[in-house]
Amino acid sequence: MSGETLHVFFLGTAGALPTPMRNPPCIMVRRGSDTLLFDCGEGAQQQMMRARTGFTVDAIFITHWHADHFLGIAGLVQTLSFIGRTDPLPVYGPAWIHEAASAIRSLSRFNLRFPISSVQMSHGSEIRFTGYRVKAFATDHGMESMGYILEEDGRPGRFNREEAIRLGVPPGPLFGRLQRGETVCIARDGEDVHITPGDVMGPPRPGRSIIYTGDTRPIHRTLLDLCSNPDLLIHDATYDDQEIERAREVYHATAGEAGEAARALNARTLALVHISSRYISTAGHLKDASRVFSGTVLAPSDLDVLELPFRED
Repeated sequence: MSGETLHVFFLGTAGALPTPMRNPPCIMVRRGSDTLLFDCGEGAQQQMMRARTGFTVDAIFITHWHADHFLGIAGLVQTLSFIGRTDPLPVYGPAWIHEAASAIRSLSRFNLRFPISSVQMSHGSEIRFTGYRVKAFATDHGMESMGYILEEDGRPGRFNREEAIRLGVPPGPLFGRLQRGETVCIARDGEDVHITPGDVMGPPRPGRSIIYTGDTRPIHRTLLDLCSNPDLLIHDATYDDQEIERAREVYHATAGEAGEAARALNARTLALVHISSRYISTAGHLKDASRVFSGTVLAPSDLDVLELPFRED
């Protein structure tokens, strides 16, 4: 698990209305060989072509049933069928997910070559994958809506090679067994001695985590109970701070509020998304968020890619 790469593709970063430069919401996360979509706005498959990601999709997570967040599924599943997919495609989302999946099947006026399964999520729901999990949390968008946390399993502590040698463990296969959590037996001064992983391994280290809020008012106080210190917080920043009253009225967040969430959650990086079509520049968004959050702040353009490395600690 420790060697898995983690990439985030910002396939769509627009608000409710697309612009010539921004497509409707779609975030692709590729962890090792797994590919997940978080929301799937109109034109997602074309963005996948432009980003050269291929069409491997293992699961889709929808935050809510506003059209800009799910209309791309119908076209994507037809393309997947055309190119010969046979594996089931699970689609996760809040209430109405089963009706949405049924509607997508009905729109496909030919026989899909693969089944679409629908799984209803609620606050606290968790889907396990190999080496990580995706957790759902309730958001505040004036309707049933949710965000998602991708959280890797913890990693073993650092292997202390010098200590292992000092204890008499010869370099080679026994090192690997200790790193995998096994106790090994060695001969030392004519006696059998057992060396445990705790003798040569440092404290466990956390895996990486990503929070994607979808559309919402600030809800970081709720999030603190589920996840803190995320490597990446992808937060609704539909408006700059001058439009805070409008943001409150339509259940969205401003860039400054996203910055406050990043500060409260102790995020390493904040990505501002769902940018309203009224803005031709995100300079104001970046300024507003950076005023309250001292970490890295990004306002990704469509097709930007971010690689998340492991933390050093």
